[in-house]
Formats: sequence, C-alpha cells, structure tokens
Amino acid sequence: MKVAVISDIHANRHAFEATLDAVAASDAAELWCLGDLVGYGAEPDACVELAREHVAVCLAGNHDMAVTGEIPLDEFSRGASLAAQWTREVIAPENLAFLSGLSPQAQEGSVGLYHASPRDPVWEYVLSALLAELCLDVQPHRVCLVGHSHVALSFDRHDGALASGEPRRDGTLLDIAAGEWLINPGSVGQPRDGDPRASWLLLDLAGQTASFHRVEYDVAGAAGAIRAARLPDSLAERLEYGQ
Repeated sequence: MKVAVISDIHANRHAFEATLDAVAASDAAELWCLGDLVGYGAEPDACVELAREHVAVCLAGNHDMAVTGEIPLDEFSRGASLAAQWTREVIAPENLAFLSGLSPQAQEGSVGLYHASPRDPVWEYVLSALLAELCLDVQPHRVCLVGHSHVALSFDRHDGALASGEPRRDGTLLDIAAGEWLINPGSVGQPRDGDPRASWLLLDLAGQTASFHRVEYDVAGAAGAIRAARLPDSLAERLEYGQ
C-alpha cells in the first residue's frame, strides 16, 4: 500500500487544497497527517473539515493542543500565541471536539508516527544528526515519521554507523528497505526550508520507498486571508519566502 503523509497544515486552506489535489492524482490509498491542522493561518475550520473528510490517520500537534487548551499559550512565541487565541475564539465546536480527540503519537502497522519526535512527541525539533541519533536509540519502530520542524528531511542509520541525513528536495526518492529511518514530510502550510511550495511525502509500504513532493499553491491568497483576519503580518509575509 502507498500512503501520502502530510504535516503542519497550519490553517492554510489554499496549500491544503492544492496538496489534496496532488495526493488525489497520485496512487496513494490513504492520507496520514502528523498534526498541526491549525495555528498561524486564517482558515482553521476549513482545514479541520478537510482533514475530517480526507485523512485516515491524524495526530495532534502542539498548536492543535494550544487551541484545545492542553498546552498553555505562554509556551508559544507572541505570533503563535495570538494566532492560537484567535483560533480558540472562531473555531466551530465540532472542529474543536475533533482536535480534542487527537493524540500526538500513533502506530500504523510497523511505522511509528509522532508529531515532533519519538523522544518528545509534542515539542522536540529533530534538525540535526545528533538529535536523530538520540531518537533512533529510543524509537520502537524501524521507520518513524515526524513533523513539527516544517523541514522536509530524513535521517538514517545503518550497520552500527552514526545517524546521517539532510533536507530533501522535490523528487527525492529514498530506498528505506534497510536500516533505521526518521523521515519528515515537511510542511503543507508553512514550509521553512526556503521553498514556499507545500510539501508532502509518498510512502510505499510494500516497495519500501519514500518520495518527497512539492506543490505550488496560491501563496498570495493564503497571505491575504491572514491579513484579513488581522493576525500578525509576519505570519503572512513569511509564506512567500518559505520561512
């Protein structure tokens, strides 16, 4: 079976819809989301409703948990806190209930799923080989999927060697049949790797491969929605730069 993997939508309907179109055009049988449907962006209800319709497995991210009240807002940056507070005020009760029922970690077959990392499913950013090594030491699955950092990347470890890895670009195909792997599909709604296009991953569970993909979307439309909602302008500005 092939599975599309996404993460960190962040209430960016324009990016989410473009990604769903790309996934529908692929041969993925299911869609998994590693969390953060809301936060930062201006269309939380639309994004939660799209997830409820299309996503087979959905995790909670730290921003989702801020909106549900599981994490205090003072643990976030000013912009993130303001967006989470605004989201609390506008989100529909049924969508808030959906977020409240999510967990930041799960297991699907032999694959581990975490919003942030196997060591800390909510907060840890795995952006270095050292942190990947520590995660690989504790993760119970050979292949784990993580989000949270908004950077499409992978780390792997083979035959007792130290972990290694790097950011992954559009079209990269990995053979994951051997070794231990920690893979991040990147962010749909707020990429931070210098490429503003929405990012997603196609995981072939039978063929043991993982391929990275990017999708153009209406960045100006998403930024305009943020400004219309009177959220911090920086949240709109950063989308154009993939930061």
